[in-house]
Amino acid sequence: MPIGALIAFSVTCSALAQVALRYGMRGAAMQAAMGLGALATIRAVLLSLPVVGGLTLYAVSAASWLFVLARLEVSVAYAFVALGFLLTMAFGCLLLGEPFTARKLVGTVAVVFGLWLVAGAR
Repeated sequence: MPIGALIAFSVTCSALAQVALRYGMRGAAMQAAMGLGALATIRAVLLSLPVVGGLTLYAVSAASWLFVLARLEVSVAYAFVALGFLLTMAFGCLLLGEPFTARKLVGTVAVVFGLWLVAGAR
């Protein structure tokens, strides 16, 4: 798999994992379980398809990231983690209905600029 596709796959899995975890953790059943203590919360987490799916996506992301690290310097590879911030914000807005504000837009542009600076230095 080309390195760019591998980076995109890993970062996308990580961003989708965040959204799945947020979706699962904000549910009424999960919120109720968290009020009942650690054991109830652990049980609810283990029974939550979105949370288990999010954790699985994290595992897939981490496994694929190992292949990225095998091919790129960590200082270059890690710059691409910034794409995860962008995707997570976009997915949060699109899939969870979270607000997209001017402040988020400015922060996003700053992250993209930083990514361009680091990745362009290769």
